[in-house]
Amino acid sequence: MTEEYANPLAAIPPRGKILGLDLGTKTIGVAVSDGMRYSATPLETIKRTKFTADAIRLDELIAENTIVAIILGLPLNMDGSEGPRVQSTRAFARSLAQRITLPIAFWDERLSTSAVTRMMIEADMRRDRRAEVVDKLAASYILQGALDRLRHD
Repeated sequence: MTEEYANPLAAIPPRGKILGLDLGTKTIGVAVSDGMRYSATPLETIKRTKFTADAIRLDELIAENTIVAIILGLPLNMDGSEGPRVQSTRAFARSLAQRITLPIAFWDERLSTSAVTRMMIEADMRRDRRAEVVDKLAASYILQGALDRLRHD
């Protein structure tokens, strides 16, 4: 078992805001923690174009929110194995790590989008509105899971 799986959050500094990312093929859902790391708040959805443009927007969000680390959702298969989406997520993280000095940690994102979608359906949210917010809400869901783990370690 690698250190990443044993303790995926080991490199996260003990204090400061964390950015949560839900990486999709067309969008990047973004969420931010509060300074005390109690809650994750959906921030925005970035429409993906080219890596450089996406990274520039992430650079801006990092600076605007005084971010100290990034949690990136890792789309493992339901059996825990890694498929092509995990490979592209890791490639994105490697490219991002060449631009920024912040630690990037992976967090299991299995079922995050479906859990968020189910909550929105139960809240009777219209389909078009769900499509607008699902990615940033999924990022918030992923980040909240990591924050809960950090508080209990």
